[in-house]
Amino acid sequence: MEVRQATPEDREAVVAFTENTWPDRGGDYIPRVYDSWMESEGDDQRTFVLDPDEEGVLAGICQGVLVSDHEAWAQAMRVNPAYRGQKVSPQLTYALFDWAAERGASVCRNMVFSWNAAGLGQSRSVGFDPCTEFRWAHPTPDPDARAEADLVVDRDPTTAWTCYRRSPASDELRGLALDTGESWALSELTLEKLERAAEETAVVSLVDDMDERVRATTFRVRDYERENDEGEAERWAEYGVGVWSDLAAAKALFAAIARDAASVGADRTRVLIPETVRYVSDAAYGRGGFSDEPDFVLEKDLSGRR
Repeated sequence: MEVRQATPEDREAVVAFTENTWPDRGGDYIPRVYDSWMESEGDDQRTFVLDPDEEGVLAGICQGVLVSDHEAWAQAMRVNPAYRGQKVSPQLTYALFDWAAERGASVCRNMVFSWNAAGLGQSRSVGFDPCTEFRWAHPTPDPDARAEADLVVDRDPTTAWTCYRRSPASDELRGLALDTGESWALSELTLEKLERAAEETAVVSLVDDMDERVRATTFRVRDYERENDEGEAERWAEYGVGVWSDLAAAKALFAAIARDAASVGADRTRVLIPETVRYVSDAAYGRGGFSDEPDFVLEKDLSGRR
């Protein structure tokens, strides 16, 4: 089988083996985004397919995206059910690894839903190692949201950077946060990214006015519209990471996020938090809400391929 770059003409073959993936969970996203992927293919993005030389049929697909000068993100790793068990996924994944390494990446990461046993097994089989896990918090947008703790809002990106680097969450997440360019991807959080967020979206830190100690921080990555299960448009606001020092600070941070999300007209929010008992239970007690299941991030060291 030949591993090659995907083309617009491959759309029907890709849709044919992905459109029925996870029907009980809303289906696969690939059929909805394939056309936009083809429009954005370039030096920083490459979509691969595995061609078995059968007309109108493909054996698999995966995509690599460079999210920094040394980080690659792997996604859409799918194998046609007709070819499962034939060890075709390594061919695709190794091609992605080589492509990323040739462009300077020293690490490649991917995300697998915790319920996706097949995806987890496949990722480990091609060399991905465990990295970290996270969950989504979902505070409800509210322009009037308030918390008991009297904390001062600070929008300086260096304050946010200090808070994140000192937080245990930084260690739990291996220094990662939502990527500011690629949706559903994580990359290393840097001061430069926070500086850009302060200019383009929002950075929110909460400081104790009594001892001047920063107790919580977050930053808005993006806001966008998408259809819900009923076909109605909803506006989402996504926050790259949420960290806090104590329960009162967590409540104050969720209130700040609720106000910020309301300011951009968001109907729903998504905030990345570490998957730990403390953070998840704080989110529950602080009425931040959270997703039913965590997501896992795995990574592959590409240093030897460069």
